[in-house]
Parts: sequence; structure tokens; C-alpha cells
Amino acid sequence: MGPVHVAWLGKKSPFCGNVTYGLAITEALRERGHGVSFFHFDTPAAQLSLGRMFRNMQQENATALDTSHGAESDWDDGQGAPATTTALADDLPEVALPYLLRSQMYTIPSPKAARDLRHALQRLQPDLVHASLTLSPLDFRLPEICQQLGLPLVATFHAPFNARLRSATAATMRQFYKLYAPALARYSSVVVFSELQARELARLGVPQSRLAVIPNGIDSRLWCPGPGAMPTVFHGKRLFLYMGRLAPEKNVEALLKAWRTVRPEGCMLAVVGDGPLRASLPLASDDGTIYWWGYEQRSEQRLNLLRNAEVFILPSLVEGLSLALLEAMAVGAACVATDAGAHGEVLAGGAGIVLSTDNVAAQLRTVLPILQDQPRLTADLGHQARQRVLERYTLKDNISALECLYRRHALV
Repeated sequence: MGPVHVAWLGKKSPFCGNVTYGLAITEALRERGHGVSFFHFDTPAAQLSLGRMFRNMQQENATALDTSHGAESDWDDGQGAPATTTALADDLPEVALPYLLRSQMYTIPSPKAARDLRHALQRLQPDLVHASLTLSPLDFRLPEICQQLGLPLVATFHAPFNARLRSATAATMRQFYKLYAPALARYSSVVVFSELQARELARLGVPQSRLAVIPNGIDSRLWCPGPGAMPTVFHGKRLFLYMGRLAPEKNVEALLKAWRTVRPEGCMLAVVGDGPLRASLPLASDDGTIYWWGYEQRSEQRLNLLRNAEVFILPSLVEGLSLALLEAMAVGAACVATDAGAHGEVLAGGAGIVLSTDNVAAQLRTVLPILQDQPRLTADLGHQARQRVLERYTLKDNISALECLYRRHALV
């Protein structure tokens, strides 16, 4: 296909999986010769800083992409900053839209954001719009705006899901799907990460023909096995790792409960991340074998941690498709995750250990001693995990699938 000019509507902060997804996809599209205008809720100064940061990271560190799931602050008050169009160093236009409030989970735009978005699209004249949905009221107005402008509209729907779990967290996620389904049915195409998500949206009325299952992908050349400098605090220990948000839906409490019971000999658990439970979890888990790393923005340090980790554990109650899980798999860590979201599909068939979301702590109490006593098993699981990423979850394949989707809609 010829080059496409994509108006990408997404996030650049606060840091979360959506931020990582948008930065990685848009940079890869540019590398293939496509034009990208990045629309996001931000102030001009912050926008420029983040754009430069991502490019500098690629230039200075040939081993990682920025994939943090934590943030220095869960909330950011934009003070209704006005929309601003800025050309970065590569002259690709970006548009900072005004907002009232934003968090890692959702965004509240300024009342004038829809008008500013429409005017910017008229001025830039892209071939299509791709919205990496930010759980914002603007998501529901996009079909009308794009229809008025004659622009195809593609969405990536990130909302996590667990069809089997019966809990307040899972019920909230199911309500998100019910709320969004009528609007998503009006998009030209909707990208989801798993067949489970696609089936649920189809059940709720989104036409099957508009659903595209395109899993997350990572650059396997950057995220790969290799030597990593072991942080001094872990010297002489086998490292088990959790990396992600410290939030109720991540179910870190279950991991901590199991770890305190088993206390694997010669092992340490590193908890890397930030979130609303940051202050309370360490107080409830004062254990000399648990190290609270905190928020880690440095991509090279996250890669170091993953390369040193023998086991990566993700005990979530609800999920989409975690980039941290794919990164851990790509570097060859043995991975243990619940079957929330797409994770059961990702690890099925020997690429990792899959837990039910029911009574995760009890299952981990069984699994942790096995992983402690069987280093050969962890090595084999790590090898299978890397192979699974190469087969199904590379950024290269993700971009190729998006190009096919764009070809269906853009007249180029």
C-alpha cells in the first residue's frame, strides 16, 4: 500500500499501557513511511518533552522501548489548556487537545475539545483517524465527527475484561463493555487484543465484520535475552518479578499473600510499579524477601530487571493484553499469569503457567515451590515464552495487520 496519513488520537501521559502502545505503534508506522499526526490531551511543553524523550530513548538505548505501567502521579489537572498544533523535529504535526482532568484510567476533556479536534482534522486532512481509546466522553462523539468529515475511523479498545470472574472489579469492566458497544458499532473498525474480547463485543451488538483481532506486539529485536547488570540488592538471589500498576484489579495482594506463606528459599520478589495501593501494600507486606522497587521510568533499567528475573508473575483479575507480560516473555523469563483478558491465549500450550482468576493466592502457594525447586523448568518455560512472542506477538506483525486494516478504509 502507499503511504497513509493517520490522525492518531491517544495518550502520551500519564504513563500507562495506552501510552506505550501509542508511542510504539506510531513510531513503527513512521519507520514504514506513513505520516502520523498525534492528537492527545496534553500541554505543548509536556508534549514536546515526551516526543523527544521517546526518540532519544531509541537512539541512546538500542535495547528497549519505554513500557512503564506506573506513573509518578495518578492524576493530572490540565487547567483546561488550549489546543495547540506543534511540529516536532521531524516536522510531523501534533495536536495537544484541552482537558479538565486525566488519569491512567480515563480522561475528561475540556468542553471545547471536540470543536478543536474537528478543526484540526479539517486543517490536516488525514486519510483516516485511529483512536487508541482513552475512556473519555470524546470517544462517543468521534463517529459523528468523522462521519461529518468523511473520514474512516478505527479504534483500539483497551478496556480489560474477564467474562468468568464474579467480582466488583469484573462487573465494572463488563459495564464498560456494555456502555461502549453501541458507540463502537458506529466505528469503521475496532481493534481488540483477543478473541475473547471480540466475542463479547459481538454479543453486545458490534458487527463481527467491524471487529479485528490484532494482538499487542513488541520489538523482539530490542526486547531479547541477554546479560543484564544485577542490582546489588539482589546479588546471590534468584529473582521473581512483578511489574505493573499497584491497583486493585492487578491483584498484587494475592501474590504477596502467597509469597509470605511460601517464602521461597534463596529467592527475592521485586515489586516494580506505582499506583493507588503504593502506600498501603508495603505496610501490609513487611518482609525481608520482598523488595519494593517503586516506579521505574528508565527503559534500560526495566530491561535489566526483566533479564535478571527468572520468573515473572502477573496475578491480575481483569486484563487486556499486558505489554509487560510480552516483554518478560521476549527476554526469556518464565511467566505465570491468570487467564484474565488475553493472557490465557498468550500462554496456552506451554508458553507459561496459566492460573484461574479464582483464588489466585492458593494456586500460587502451589506453583511457587515448584518454580523454586525446578530451575530447569523455569529455563524451559522461558525458552517457550520467547518462541511464542516470535511466532505471534511481534511489533512487525502488528503493524502489517494494521496496514491491511488501513488499506480497507483509506483511499490511497
